This record gives sequence, C-alpha cells and structure tokens, in this order.
Amino acid sequence: MSHIKASLPVIRRLPRYYRYITELKNKGTQRVSSSQLANIMGSTPSQVRQDFNCFGGFGQQGVGYSVELLHSEIEKLLFPPEKLNAVLLGAGNLGVTIANFVLKESQGVNLVGMFDSDNAIIGNKLFGMEIKPMSSFVDFCQEEHVDILIVCTPKDAAEELACDVIKSDVKGIWNYSHFDFSVHDSSLIVENVHLRDNLMALSYRITHKDDE
Repeated sequence: MSHIKASLPVIRRLPRYYRYITELKNKGTQRVSSSQLANIMGSTPSQVRQDFNCFGGFGQQGVGYSVELLHSEIEKLLFPPEKLNAVLLGAGNLGVTIANFVLKESQGVNLVGMFDSDNAIIGNKLFGMEIKPMSSFVDFCQEEHVDILIVCTPKDAAEELACDVIKSDVKGIWNYSHFDFSVHDSSLIVENVHLRDNLMALSYRITHKDDE
C-alpha cells in the first residue's frame, strides 16, 4: 500500500475512523460513502477523501468504500505486526488505572513491566507483575527491548527521570506527567495526555456555550 507522509492531524483522526468503521463492520454494513463517514466524523466528504488518499485511497471513487477493506487497512496502519513492549513508570492510582486499560483494552501494546519509587509498594504484585524499583527501569528497558514508556508520575519526578528516559532507548512515551520530555530529546515521539486541560476545556465550553 503506497502512501505519502501523513500529517499529525490526519494520524490523530485514524483511531476515530477505526472506531467508527469497527462499529459499522459489527453491524454488518458492507459499504460506506465518504459522505456517510464525514457525517459520523463531523467533517466533510472532501476531508475524508484527502485523509484516505494519504494512505493510498482505500477504494474506487464513486462506489463508496468497502467497510471490510477499510477496517483491515486502517488496522494494519495502527497496529504493528508484532506488539510493542511497554513499561509503566508510576504505579499509583492513575498508573493502576492506565495499566488496567492497556492490559484489557489496548491492541498492539504489550505491558511487560511496572516501576515505582515508593518502597511501600515495591515488590508487590499488580496484574501478576512485580512492581520493581524505579532505579532499575533503564536496564530493564534495554534488556527487554522496550518500545514505550507509560509515565504516570508527578511532574517533578518525571523531570528527575528525564536523563534515564533517554538512556532507556525507548522509541516513544505515553505521558501523563505534564513534563515535556521532548525538551531533552527532540527525537522522542511523545503523546502527552493532559486530563486537567480536557476538563477545563469542557468547563469552558459549557460555561460559554452561547458564545460558540
């Protein structure tokens, strides 16, 4: 499948396409038009076609898209042939919730280790894995060829870990810490998740609904 380099906004839309197309597939829908997809996505038919053209088009113009083909091709884009190994840094309440999600709901990611700096929980088992001391995560990542760090530590703790994160040779970070790791290494691929920002944006939209 030939494709051009997709922009970050297009890449961020792919999971939404996949989610909606999976729903259509589960309902037994055979074909879907760009207009129908645009209506679901809240965009335009032109935007849908432009997005799909980044990855080869996925079909023949004028006859709609095969839901089965769309599902299969987007799945190949989003999920690598072999699962990516991930470790969790920070096994507090948020970390436990995220770990549970990764183990039960994620595709393409395999959680292989958990680390924390709290002596009270180091050595405990969580989801069948022993929580290891934070001081050992660099060696673990290098030995186990870890691809992703899931960082659920406070911001100050994440900043202290920045140099070790770079030494760990991971490819990407799913970051809940509010610390920007890319400041220390611009080559890192970082997905920052700001829960508070999302909640504040929702609060604003509710409060200023009449202004939108």
